[in-house]
Amino acid sequence: MTQRIGIVGAGILGLAVARELAARGATVTVLDKEDRVAAHQTGHNSGVVHAGIYYAPGSLKARLCREGVALLREYCAEHRLPYEEVGKLVIAATAAERAGLRRIAERARDNGVPGVTELDALGLREIEPHAVGVGAVHSPHTAITDFTAVARRLAEDVAELGGTVRLSHPVRALRETATGVEVLAGSTRFAFDRLVGCAGLGSDAIAAMSGHPGDVRIVPFRGEYHRLTAEARNLVRGLIYPVPDPRYPFLGVHLTRRIDGEVLVGPNAVPALAREGYSWRRISPRDLRELAAWPGTRRMAARNWRTGVHEIYGSLARNAFLNAARRYVPGLTALDLARAPGGVRAQAVGRDGTLVDDFVVDVHGPVVLVRNAPSPAATSSLAIARHIMTFIGT
Repeated sequence: MTQRIGIVGAGILGLAVARELAARGATVTVLDKEDRVAAHQTGHNSGVVHAGIYYAPGSLKARLCREGVALLREYCAEHRLPYEEVGKLVIAATAAERAGLRRIAERARDNGVPGVTELDALGLREIEPHAVGVGAVHSPHTAITDFTAVARRLAEDVAELGGTVRLSHPVRALRETATGVEVLAGSTRFAFDRLVGCAGLGSDAIAAMSGHPGDVRIVPFRGEYHRLTAEARNLVRGLIYPVPDPRYPFLGVHLTRRIDGEVLVGPNAVPALAREGYSWRRISPRDLRELAAWPGTRRMAARNWRTGVHEIYGSLARNAFLNAARRYVPGLTALDLARAPGGVRAQAVGRDGTLVDDFVVDVHGPVVLVRNAPSPAATSSLAIARHIMTFIGT
């Protein structure tokens, strides 16, 4: 019998899951509270298709990123979606960062990332003439795309395969039944054999409605960006990244050429004051109360408050943001930067205050919950969708 499966979330991951299920014969309905697909994390990232150089060998991130790159490249070619291998430099600004650079090179080799090379100060300038550093790791096949365009195409695929994408249908309640799951979305009731939650920033709410809140909670971190002026874009050919701090799942302020020709500088990582807190002005007392009630939030804050203060200062002080970029491209000036829209990362935090690094999928009977899918989830979306099929059994 054909399964009726509901998917909560019309971001790139929810739509990839829906497409995979529909292609396997399921009757699929995607529910989303917004009036468009890719309204949140998918539509607010920098468009980088990660090659898999950072992630711990053997982790889901490492495996699904490498699988996802291949699937995404093929998908973009098939549907004539933009996909350009501009290459990435991870630059050590000081000798103290060389050890971190070597670790990245080793992980890249362990993960099977093709073409990765280690460069000295002169070698990195052959790739990026306006960049400086004591050394770098070069990933020539790291690419850029338009993830919103990919999500729209996935939604078209779902419709062509007989599925439905119901926008402006916020999930208000759900319950498990003897035969599956009932969902109230907007003013409409749906009956499904299974439900898959890919709700990103709203995943805690879906987990709570299902009666399975679990041992992680989403803590939103806002990533703020500036864009380079048209006159300064020639200072960056591809992607320029710092050596990331291994204590955190964030990659640090970097310079990213986008598929539309713009160059972004960012993001930082500051605590958002609402789950969808895209600016300091967006404050949700309810969200803050829920975050404060989670013991993991307090333990995370106590453990990392110095870093948090530094990130907030970088958010409020334009020069601090500029200086972070000038470590790698010293020719930048304050006149070269203009404020750009930011995004919010749905970062899972454990009860002990640990920032969860790997992808996390929980299964509770007919309910499958994606509890942590930050970057490189967009890159990995088609592979994550196939991974989720192992829990559904279609």
